[in-house]
Amino acid sequence: MKKALTAIAAAAFALTGMTGVASAENEKFVLISHAPDSDSWWNVIKNAIKVAGNQMGAEVEYRNPPTGDLADMARIVEQAAATNPDGIIVTIADFNVLKGPITDAVDKGIPVITINSGTQEQSEELGALMHVGQPEYDAGFGAGKRAAAAGAKSFVCVNHYITNPASVERCRGFADALGVELGSQMIDSGLDPSEVKNKVSAYLNSHQDVDAILTLGPNSAHPTLAALRDAGIAGEVMFGTFDLSSEIAEAIKAGEINFAIDQQPYLQGYLPVVILTNYARYSVLPSGHINSGPGFITKENIAQVEKFAGEYR
Repeated sequence: MKKALTAIAAAAFALTGMTGVASAENEKFVLISHAPDSDSWWNVIKNAIKVAGNQMGAEVEYRNPPTGDLADMARIVEQAAATNPDGIIVTIADFNVLKGPITDAVDKGIPVITINSGTQEQSEELGALMHVGQPEYDAGFGAGKRAAAAGAKSFVCVNHYITNPASVERCRGFADALGVELGSQMIDSGLDPSEVKNKVSAYLNSHQDVDAILTLGPNSAHPTLAALRDAGIAGEVMFGTFDLSSEIAEAIKAGEINFAIDQQPYLQGYLPVVILTNYARYSVLPSGHINSGPGFITKENIAQVEKFAGEYR
């Protein structure tokens, strides 16, 4: 049976190659993120759009505000729409800031898929085709349930991108799962590694009852891990983080980080390119939104994914 399916697939590939049914149409898409140049987490999404573009025979440009300034991001959306691409893929880093430029693009007839930040409801209000991402509150709540099951009662949430409302929802979900109100437990850490480390160290020194830590990505996880190591308490405090990196993977194996919440960013970059290409060529479109996460990476399953960290995971 397997050989028969392989033969059918090969024949279909040969047929489409001969007839040109699935040949490259050279569509042009733009993916616009809110991430500053310093945020290496987005390398996975950059890789994803490169792979998808090559496979689909489409050109995909990645654009972002170098410093993470959202007003700059809004201007980039306007500039991208002015070039009349075949589709725009964009994060909803701040609904109010980006609403105008995104809806203007939709009104021009440009297909838009939102990814990563924002909600499905916001995506619909903007007129986008769909949202591909992780429900951020639910992901934070799931992390909080794990911390609560381990007996955690007091926590700190290290937020390296507090201007993005989705990041606050992660912290809020975590707090709600622990049954506490989110307040000063959320640190506005900024992106500078030294500053993140110092703020985490200062918080832990003044709140020695903290028994759970949540970081929102490698930019805050790496310096927080360094602070815990310097204090000699790495592995003694329940530590969960969003997203994966090689350093986070090693810390999970060492028992210093309990889990990483995987929103599968590769899917956030890859799927919109494939979907927009098929929409441009054949007017076909999946129904509904796509949840790319959350999934939880722990010591039990890290071996399955660590080799892909930073490129596909």
